[in-house]
Amino acid sequence: MRKALYIFGLLADADVELMARLGRKRKLAPGHVLIKQGQVLDRLYLLLDGHMEVDISGLGVVAKLSSGEILGEMSFVDSAPTSATVRALDEVSLLELRKDELEARFASDPALGMRFFKAISVFLAERMRSTIARLGYGGAASLASEELLEDELDEGLLDNVAIAGERFSRLMRLLADAPEA
Repeated sequence: MRKALYIFGLLADADVELMARLGRKRKLAPGHVLIKQGQVLDRLYLLLDGHMEVDISGLGVVAKLSSGEILGEMSFVDSAPTSATVRALDEVSLLELRKDELEARFASDPALGMRFFKAISVFLAERMRSTIARLGYGGAASLASEELLEDELDEGLLDNVAIAGERFSRLMRLLADAPEA
C-alpha cells in the first residue's frame, strides 16, 4: 500500500476519477506472468487486490507486492525494457492504464502530467534511498533512512496519508462495478 500513498497523496481527487474512467480492470489467475523481464511495456498497473512477486534474472525473487502497489512505473517514465518479471501469487485484480491514453491527457492537461510525474518521481526517489540503505551505503545516514523506511513515512508525506488512503478507497469504490477485461 505504500506506493499508493506516495502516488495518491500527490494527485488530486479528479485525477483518481480519471484513472478509474481510463483504466481497464483485469483479473489474473495464480501463476500468470504480467510483466516479463526485458519486455517493452506500454502500460502502468495498479495492484488492487491479491499478491504478486518480482523476480530478477540471476537474483531471484526480490519483492512481494500487495494491494496499492504500482507496477511498470520505471518503464513508463523512461520507455526502457522492464527490469524484472512480475507474477501473480494468487488471484489478482489490477487496474491497467495505457501509456498513450495517459500521455494524451497530460498533453491536454499539463498540470495533471506534472502531478503524476512528481508522484512517480517521489516514489522512485524513496525506492532509491531504500535500496542504498539496504546495500549499506551512506553510513549512519543510511541507517537512519532504513529505520524511517521500516517504521514510518517521511514527515512530508504524513499530511497526505489520510487523503491518499481515502483516494485509494475512492478508486476501489469507483471500480467496484466496473467490468473486467
